[in-house]
Amino acid sequence: MNEIWDRARTAFSERLTRNWSPHALPSRATAPIVSFSFDDFPVSAARQGAKVLQEYGVKGTYFVAGARAGRHLDDVDQFTKDDLIAVAEAGHEIGCHTFGHIRLPSASMAEITDDLLRNQEYVQRILGDYTMCSFAYPDGDVSITTKALVGRWFPICRGIWNGVNQRRIDFMQLKAVSLERAFDQGRVEKILDEARETNGWVIFFTHDVSDTPSPYGCLPGQLADVLEAVIERNIEILPIKNAAGKMRFS
Repeated sequence: MNEIWDRARTAFSERLTRNWSPHALPSRATAPIVSFSFDDFPVSAARQGAKVLQEYGVKGTYFVAGARAGRHLDDVDQFTKDDLIAVAEAGHEIGCHTFGHIRLPSASMAEITDDLLRNQEYVQRILGDYTMCSFAYPDGDVSITTKALVGRWFPICRGIWNGVNQRRIDFMQLKAVSLERAFDQGRVEKILDEARETNGWVIFFTHDVSDTPSPYGCLPGQLADVLEAVIERNIEILPIKNAAGKMRFS
């Protein structure tokens, strides 16, 4: 009974948080936009994923959690210091994913603040005077309280709730579309068509990009297929911070 109650309470909190958007702004976009992002980020995202993006001449957003650097977690090798430098030097956006990949709703405000500071210090120690503008909630976990707190740190925050960002946009919990191992290309193309019809913004996200991806990653060929579908529709591809600027100010 307690487990059922916990699930119901979590589901209610998620719906309430998604609908809490007093800061939502009307989109000023005059054309659709697509962004590609990588969470955590694994070595393969920094190497194979970046290679695929480079082949199409586009830039993405890499969300870094500093405590994961150089580690092997969930059977996946995570980024190294050199990977972070290479991705940034290639012109990709670096975003914040907390330092310890913490579950925000379970942490205190002081713990969250300390963790965000640690990640900021970690990135600046490696990249110099680099300001992260975008944030991705680890595992998509967020509450109204943590949404409000993180929103004071970052002007752009991405969740994992599926959909196209259009009309009135909640920049504190942007919708996103997962590119996981079993993703459906037909569903992706329908989402892109919706974005084109509404001048919406689609943010794709994945983790590793590998010939043997984890359940949270995708194949290089799958990433390329999505890029092809975007380009066929003549949709502009931008890192998240650049796309946000166009959606807000056109």
